[in-house]
Amino acid sequence: MLYINNLTKNYGKFTAVDNLSLHVPEGDLFGFVGPNGAGKTTTIRIVCGLLKASGGTVQIGDTKAAVGSKEMKRMIGYVPDFFGVYDNLKVKEYMDMYGSMYGMLSSDIAKLTDDLLELVNLTDKKEFYVDTLSRGMKQRLCVARALLHNPKLLILDEPNSGLDPRARVEMKELLKNLHSMGKTIVISSHILSELSEMCDSIGIMNKGKLITAGRIENIMQQAAGGKKIHVRVASEMEPVVRMMKEEAGVVVDSVRENELIITHSGTEEAVCELIGRMIQNKVLLTGFYQEEGNLESLFMQLTGGKN
Repeated sequence: MLYINNLTKNYGKFTAVDNLSLHVPEGDLFGFVGPNGAGKTTTIRIVCGLLKASGGTVQIGDTKAAVGSKEMKRMIGYVPDFFGVYDNLKVKEYMDMYGSMYGMLSSDIAKLTDDLLELVNLTDKKEFYVDTLSRGMKQRLCVARALLHNPKLLILDEPNSGLDPRARVEMKELLKNLHSMGKTIVISSHILSELSEMCDSIGIMNKGKLITAGRIENIMQQAAGGKKIHVRVASEMEPVVRMMKEEAGVVVDSVRENELIITHSGTEEAVCELIGRMIQNKVLLTGFYQEEGNLESLFMQLTGGKN
């Protein structure tokens, strides 16, 4: 869906984005994370055609349209980290204004406005003035506006910035709903716990460079050197430990009275096969679980703990 190749943005001698290459598959919910000044917002604004790159290319789907062209912009729905001021403009008028910018018919705008306001849970605010809405409502309205022209790609830059806990939960549920509908989404955020709950994959930037990108579970495994697994048994521990030490790709980290912790560098299938062999060898398993990765720890590890 989104292909970024060797993207660079220079401001004089300062490089804000340094030779960045990234692919976001269709239907993916991709999280873009990094410390302040890492280059995330600069990258997003280049993709949306709001900044000109110093080098590299951006492509959405099969189109060969230039970045910033009308054709490219129609493929993108952009939700910035601030809403803007719209004095004396009602919610329905706000939607009408943006629909007209895309050359949409008034009848189509009216129908889509009703559908989208229902999607973002703002149906009862249709006649309200925009500047009277809470920040959370404004952010959800901005998502509705970004979806009005049915873009292929929805990009949100720090959509939860400044929101209270309830509004953050509402935004998270909205994004998960859109993802379940098949929409391709790129979201930049510093709230890492929420990204780990929502996203299929992530990219971590630092000092203009993309440090790593991919499926969350794969990145966690690579950073940890393997899957951390707790094995609880009712059998004698010594033969179980001996068996684990003979297994390829398995490292025994610690041994307790009825539990040992191992690191497994193999696939999920290899872990399942290991369980099968333990049962075949008459090991009495009482528990077997894999530790969940921690995105905050990974973020601090890969960025050197700097904000």
